[in-house]
Amino acid sequence: MSKWCDKTQNRVHANTTLETPRTKQTQTPEPVNTEIQNQIAANELDNPSPSDATNALVKENQLFLQCIKYLKSEKLRLPTLPDISVKIRRAIRDNRANSARISKVVQLDPAITARLIKISNSPLYMGRRKIESCPEALTRLGLKAAQDLITSFALKGVFQAKSKVIQRHMHELWSHSSYVGAICAILAHKTPGFDPDRAMLAGLVHDIGTVPILTLADKHPELAENPKHLKNTIEKLRGQLGAMILRKWEFPEDFADIALHADDWHRDENDKADYTDLVIISQLHSFVGQVDIHKYPRMDELPAYKKLVSGNLDVETSMDILDSAKDEIWQIQKMLSA
Repeated sequence: MSKWCDKTQNRVHANTTLETPRTKQTQTPEPVNTEIQNQIAANELDNPSPSDATNALVKENQLFLQCIKYLKSEKLRLPTLPDISVKIRRAIRDNRANSARISKVVQLDPAITARLIKISNSPLYMGRRKIESCPEALTRLGLKAAQDLITSFALKGVFQAKSKVIQRHMHELWSHSSYVGAICAILAHKTPGFDPDRAMLAGLVHDIGTVPILTLADKHPELAENPKHLKNTIEKLRGQLGAMILRKWEFPEDFADIALHADDWHRDENDKADYTDLVIISQLHSFVGQVDIHKYPRMDELPAYKKLVSGNLDVETSMDILDSAKDEIWQIQKMLSA
């Protein structure tokens, strides 16, 4: 049995469920009027799965059919970035951007400011002296890193629903996403060529395409009464919807690739490891300790693993890194969910 299989029998899943307050969003979700929506709808209806059982399930799946209907009519509402994140990203793109200017915008949100200062004093960024102000935190982190971190902090507000059932699904989705994001950050910190802040954001948004599906189910709870239908709809649409959302948010194109291929375990598109590879491996690490771990492929068989190994991140090393960083992972999750 491989080291990966041996270790999965003895490791305990480190994911911690965190009860968190709702984060206020000041923007109203808006429909996206693009041809991509119709393309997704056409692809899903014209090219169904070869499985007869899956085809039958799709025909009975009213949630899936309603998603396709809303896509075709351009009524499916995609989540928007929280207002503070939009303001920060816009300010940082200004050619006159500097720490002093950006800090004035950041300090409009005291909670974000406090978390930015806190993470600048974390082991990931710890310097010789303690950071106590927003301008100092921005200087230590750098504006690009701060932009990714602030977006990460603000994302919790996207994962919200009104009904208890769908809110539970949203909570589980955020818990998984924040855990994968934390693992991505830790592994990126130890792997040449990766930025921990960008890696954390990549992990956080890899399943963002699930949000509009849950939002539609929240609006029409009768469509989500069948767990199999909900699961099937998410599996079929989340990748393409995630890519749509991230393009709408004007994220770099490789983030759309992450949404599309985060669960494509055998993806092998580039010679060099990229952030999609890191998310794939981080997801597998996040499943350690779960009873159904054996339904996933062995890590050492995957192209993503082999490319990361060339950067000195093998199974043994990454497991040891994550074992020694359990407290840090928990702190990152806690900070993301505050």
